[in-house]
Amino acid sequence: MHNQFVFEPAPQPVLEISNSDKLFPVHRIYCVGRNYADHAIEMGHDPNREPPFFFQKNPDSLLKSGQDFPYPSATNDVHFEMELVVAMGKGGVNIAVEAALDHVFGYAVGLDMTRRDLQGEAKKLGRPWEVGKAFEASAPCSQIVPASAIGHPAKGAIWLTVNGIERQRGDLDQLIWNIPETIAYLSTLFSLQAGDLIFTGTPAGVGAIHRGDEMVGGVDGIAEIHVKVV
Repeated sequence: MHNQFVFEPAPQPVLEISNSDKLFPVHRIYCVGRNYADHAIEMGHDPNREPPFFFQKNPDSLLKSGQDFPYPSATNDVHFEMELVVAMGKGGVNIAVEAALDHVFGYAVGLDMTRRDLQGEAKKLGRPWEVGKAFEASAPCSQIVPASAIGHPAKGAIWLTVNGIERQRGDLDQLIWNIPETIAYLSTLFSLQAGDLIFTGTPAGVGAIHRGDEMVGGVDGIAEIHVKVV
């Protein structure tokens, strides 16, 4: 049979689902910037409720927990940002806050890995952030835990250790824009789809990693992630 593609299409990016042999096909990855007050302050910004803002990573930027994170090119300052990840099971536009959680399939934990030096240059010049945020393996992510198993967590410790030393600790109840509000707002800007992931922001304590470092992070009651820098 004649193949209509000029070369083999890339495989569909997927995440595993806990206690299931089914896979979660990933459509888009949205990330919320500065969504914990203490992190907004440490980055030099007002912690009050400005409208949320978003950037994207590519679905093929995902790295599964347990896989090695290759230190990226063109940077000397790669930072970790530990985050709760929302996995959408239904899409929509202009989703009401009260209905937003009905669209969630489940939850994971992830790292928004950032080339901070390149992001900083882009910020100064008023340019987009992709070079700082959307490089290969920049979105390590755990398997997804279905909401049918754990409900919809609104509080719980979020934390990260590097080489056994705690570097980040916060609580989901410190989100400036909570999960239903974030989904509702995002759905006014984009047509959300089943398979979308939303990285919901990071607490204070972000910092640099180096080759050989081992990162372990999690959200209590949801999942943990283990990543080694190589």
